[in-house]
Amino acid sequence: MNMIKFLETTVITFLLSLVLLSSAIAQNANDEIRGMLEERDEQIKELLGAEGTEYTDAQRAELKEIINGVIDFEAMAREALDDTFDTISEEERNEFVELFSTIVRDQSLNKLDIYRAKVTYTSIESNDGDARIETLAELDNVRTPVNYEMELENGEWVITDMEIDDVSTAGSYNRQFQRIINQKGFDSLMSSLRKRAERANG
Repeated sequence: MNMIKFLETTVITFLLSLVLLSSAIAQNANDEIRGMLEERDEQIKELLGAEGTEYTDAQRAELKEIINGVIDFEAMAREALDDTFDTISEEERNEFVELFSTIVRDQSLNKLDIYRAKVTYTSIESNDGDARIETLAELDNVRTPVNYEMELENGEWVITDMEIDDVSTAGSYNRQFQRIINQKGFDSLMSSLRKRAERANG
């Protein structure tokens, strides 16, 4: 084998090994993400118990933590507030994220029966710390697409947005928030969020 052929073979072998390594890393990430979401789903279903169960405040608090514990509320809040997030002070950002997370966490318990749905994973794609997961949730013979956008943060996968029946959570809040900001200003939005968060904590 002459030198040129040797170099060509070496380069091809190296590139092939990179492709295989990348594929293996992606598959490991996909398996890790699915395992995490399936474990979360099992924990929620176990806590829910039989249909019609009455929950104590402690059980509701535990459900709220499991349901929302893997959500990056700052990332979702930034997306929901859009360009305005970069124009406000750090103090305002912190308060906004806190209010936003309180409201979303509270709403996650509004319809607990949806967490009884059978979940089928239709697609998991991950690349360089970002992932998209597509599922079908089936409850009472009704199938609803439930998708997740996730990011790898400090070695753990977190949810940065959810799509239910093709409606983005962050996008939905974004439309609400931008309408209020455009009509009444950011201070009015914050006043409204404080009232909603107060009702949630009450």
